[in-house]
Amino acid sequence: MSDGQEPSTAADSTAGTEVAAEERRLRRDLGFWGLTAIGFSNIVGSGWLFAAMYAAQTAGPASLLAWVGAGVLCALVALVMVELGVSRPEGGGTVRWPLFASGRLVGTLIGWSTLLSVGGTAAEISAIMRYADHYLPWLYSAGGGLTGSGLAVALALSVVLTALNWFAVKLFARLNNLVSLFKIAVPVLTVAALFASGYHSGRLTSSAHGGFAPYGYPAVLSALAAGGIVYSLNGFQAPLDFSGEARHPRRTMPGSVLAGIGLALLLYLALQLAFLYTVPERLLGHGWSGVNFDSPFGQLALILNLQWLSSLLYVDAVVSPGGSAYVGVAIDARHTYALAKNGTLPRFFMRVDGRRGVPQRALLLNLAVIAVFLLPFNGWQQIVSVMGDMYLLIYAASAVAVAVFRGRPDGGLVGWIPGLNWIAPLSFVVASEFVYWSGWHDLRYALPLVLIGLPLFLLLRPEHREEASLAAELLRGAWLVVYLLALTLLSWLGSFKGTDHLRAPYDSITVAVVASALFVWAVRAGRGLPVAVPPAPSVPPAPPVL
Repeated sequence: MSDGQEPSTAADSTAGTEVAAEERRLRRDLGFWGLTAIGFSNIVGSGWLFAAMYAAQTAGPASLLAWVGAGVLCALVALVMVELGVSRPEGGGTVRWPLFASGRLVGTLIGWSTLLSVGGTAAEISAIMRYADHYLPWLYSAGGGLTGSGLAVALALSVVLTALNWFAVKLFARLNNLVSLFKIAVPVLTVAALFASGYHSGRLTSSAHGGFAPYGYPAVLSALAAGGIVYSLNGFQAPLDFSGEARHPRRTMPGSVLAGIGLALLLYLALQLAFLYTVPERLLGHGWSGVNFDSPFGQLALILNLQWLSSLLYVDAVVSPGGSAYVGVAIDARHTYALAKNGTLPRFFMRVDGRRGVPQRALLLNLAVIAVFLLPFNGWQQIVSVMGDMYLLIYAASAVAVAVFRGRPDGGLVGWIPGLNWIAPLSFVVASEFVYWSGWHDLRYALPLVLIGLPLFLLLRPEHREEASLAAELLRGAWLVVYLLALTLLSWLGSFKGTDHLRAPYDSITVAVVASALFVWAVRAGRGLPVAVPPAPSVPPAPPVL
C-alpha cells in the first residue's frame, strides 16, 4: 500500500495499484556478483587511504581487533536488513520497510533523512574535486572553496554520473564491476609493494613500541568510533536498495551483502597490517600516536622510493570516491523512487521507464538536489558534510521493522535468519551506537535536520484521512521523535566531541540502555498497525548472471 496501512478509501487502493505497476517495470537483472560489487563499492571509498593510520594512532597493533569487531557489528546489523530484503524485496526497500512497520510519521522522518543523505553523494563529488586539485590547481581558490571553473567541473561530473545511471541497471552493474576491480587491485598492489620494500619483523609485539596494545585494550573500543573504523565499513546496505531489481533475491541477497562486508574487511585488515609493518622505525619515537601523515600510504610509498605507487594512489584517490559517488547516485534514485511510492514526494517521481527499467525522473530530481548541495553557500559545506551520516537511522528503523513483522502472522518474513528475537534488539542498540559515535560535531546538525520532517509529515498528510487518526499516527511514531531528541542530548553530554559531562564508557552504556527501552516502545507501537504487503514483482526470463 502507499502508506503502510490497509486501504480504507478508493484513493488508497488506486495508489497501491500505481505502485505495483511501477514496481513491475523494474528490470530484475542483478545477480550475486553485481550486487556484491554494489555493496563493496559503496563501502570502500577514498577513506581506505587514511583509516589504517587513524586506527593505529588510537590503538596501535590492537587496531586489528577493532577491525574484526567492527566487521562483527556491521554483520549483525546487516543480518536484520538481509531478512527484510529477502522477505520483502522492493526497489528502495530500506525506505519502505519503516513505513510498513511503524506508520507514516516514522516513514516520513526516515524518508526525509534519506533524501537529505543525497548530500553524502555531493560530498563524495567534492572529495573528487579536492583530490583532482593535485593535478588541476585551478579547481580550488586560495580560500579553499571551489572556483567558478571548479564548480562547473563538479556539476559536469554530476551530470556524467547521472547519465551513466540513465540506462538499464545491467549496464550500471557492469560498469560498477569494472570500477570495483580497480578499487580492489590498487589497495592489494599497495599492500604487496609496501611489504616487499619496507617490512619490519616483530613489529606487532615489539616492546620498544608498547607491545600489541600500547594504549590498553579499552583503546580498541575507542578505535571503533574515534578511529573511524566503524564508518569505514558502513554502506553495506546498498544491495538491499536494489532488492526489487535482483533476479533471485532469496538466493543472492544474503550472500551478496555479507560478501561485500567480508571483502571490505579483508582489504582493510591487509592495509592495516601493511601500515603497521612498514612505518619506518625513526617515525615511532613517540609511539603509534605520534605517527602522522597527510597522505599515509602515498607518503610511505615515497619514503620507500616507490614513486610509481605514490602516483597510482593519487589516481585512485579520484577513482575510489568516483566509484562510491556512481553507486551513490544509483542508490539515491532508488530512495527517491521509494519516497514517491510512500507519498512523501509527488508520485510523478515514481515513474519507471518501461524500456530501461530505471526510475529516470528520480535521477533527475537527485541531480538537481546534488547541484544545490554543491553550491558554495556560506557555511553550507559544513552542513553537507554530515548529511551522509543520516542513512545510519535506516539501520535502527530496520531493526524495529523486522521485530514488528516477526510479531505478526501476516508479517511476511521467511525466517532466513535464526535468532531474530535477540538479534533485532541488539542490532537496534548497535545502530544507535553508530549514530552516537558520529559525534556532537556532526549530530548537532544532522538530528535537528531530520526533525524538520515532522512538520513535513503534517503538511503532506492526505486530506481524506479523518482528523481523529492524526493523534493515533503521532502516538504510533512518537518513539522516533523521542529517540532523535535523546540522541541529541546524549551526544551533547557525551565524550564524542561533546561537553564530556558524561564520560566514556558510561556515555555509550547510557545510549545502550536508552536505546533498549525505546526499542521495546517502538515494537509495541508498530504491532498496532496492520502490515501492508509490498507489490509482488513480475519475474522476467533470467538473463546471464552479472
